[in-house]
Amino acid sequence: MSAPITQMWMGGIHATNCVEITDDATRLDDGSFWAVSISFEGKARFARFANVSENNFSAHDWEPLTSRWSTSQSQSEYTAYVSKIRESIAFGGVYQVNACRILSQPFEGGSLEGLFSQLLERNPAQFAFYLNIEGLEVASASPERFLSRNGLKVITSPIKGTIRSDQDVFGEKDKAENLMIVDLMRNDLGRICDAGSIEVNELFRNEKHPGITHLVSDVEGRLKSGISWREILEATMPPGSVSGAPKSSALSIIEENEGLRGPYCGTLGWIHGDRAELSVAIRTFWHEGSTLNFGTGAGITWGSDPAAEWEETQLKARHLISIAGGEL
Repeated sequence: MSAPITQMWMGGIHATNCVEITDDATRLDDGSFWAVSISFEGKARFARFANVSENNFSAHDWEPLTSRWSTSQSQSEYTAYVSKIRESIAFGGVYQVNACRILSQPFEGGSLEGLFSQLLERNPAQFAFYLNIEGLEVASASPERFLSRNGLKVITSPIKGTIRSDQDVFGEKDKAENLMIVDLMRNDLGRICDAGSIEVNELFRNEKHPGITHLVSDVEGRLKSGISWREILEATMPPGSVSGAPKSSALSIIEENEGLRGPYCGTLGWIHGDRAELSVAIRTFWHEGSTLNFGTGAGITWGSDPAAEWEETQLKARHLISIAGGEL
């Protein structure tokens, strides 16, 4: 089997011929095309590609996995984590926390090109993304926009609220959680946008995806003139929808109770001058070393039921894992 080529694909944009890899965000302002991967913890990998074209992703074969996926937190551990978050909310230290766990299994050699082909076919997602560079391979079926930029216009579309595809109505818990994160993202954009330019263009939009329905809102602003990509990323990372509110308090709880999330819940996408498309890295498989990983999580508020939140993490993982193969 030939080695997968170094490349990036997202939304029909195909980049090849990687000529530089760096973690220096100041390089992003040079006007070149950069593929972006920033982990939840802030580890950045920026890959500059010389060749960029518009193409469909080439189809590749995928042999389904057969082993059981291990989880970084068992059901009892995860529900205890949810209960602990609810206690923190009761004491007033935080309002919402995104609680995640990582599924893993051994993965020797091979490539995720075939898996990504299957994701595009069986789980089409607006922000589907593939990246293969030295030391990292990612196949993502993210449905969530982190930041889209066109000139000085920037928009973010946080997802908060998940129900089964056969359900139609979101509960008050979902709406309250979505509103918290909308306020958080307004605050984050307020650090990089002109005063008075931030608007909530749409609140509580239902979006249908394979097997599930999400509650989504859109927040838009006008960037300050002359702002750098380093400033934009420092002000907004990690994404609010996968952190919590207040963000600083939520991040402390996550650091205390979870291991490294890695690329999961960070951001993936591309930057090209004053244009960009960056996703929240959910519904994402990544291959580092000899392990294949997939993350899943749920937003926790005072109204959360621990058993129901565990099931939400299962719901979010079930369809994607059925595509990759292996037992959940």
